[in-house]
Amino acid sequence: MAFLPDESRSLPPPPLLNKGSVWLGFVGWITAMLDNTFNQRPVLRAGVHRQILFTTVGWFVGYYLAKRTDYFYAKMDRELLEYVRHHPEDFKVAG
Repeated sequence: MAFLPDESRSLPPPPLLNKGSVWLGFVGWITAMLDNTFNQRPVLRAGVHRQILFTTVGWFVGYYLAKRTDYFYAKMDRELLEYVRHHPEDFKVAG
């Protein structure tokens, strides 16, 4: 996948129904509605194929961004835990 390194393949995929996919799918649908409005076409009935296309594109972009975010946070966690493992004197157990 573009813009994701090969090590991101070891992560589990995000769920298909996630916040980013739903939100950007909705934004895509609203964009198609606004396009119909600005071009003085019937808002819901005109360009149904465009509505489906924009919603689908928004959904996939949201899914990809969720995947990228998961990779980013996993990488950050890995680096933090590696630092803690190499510097145990900085992280003493209280007690």
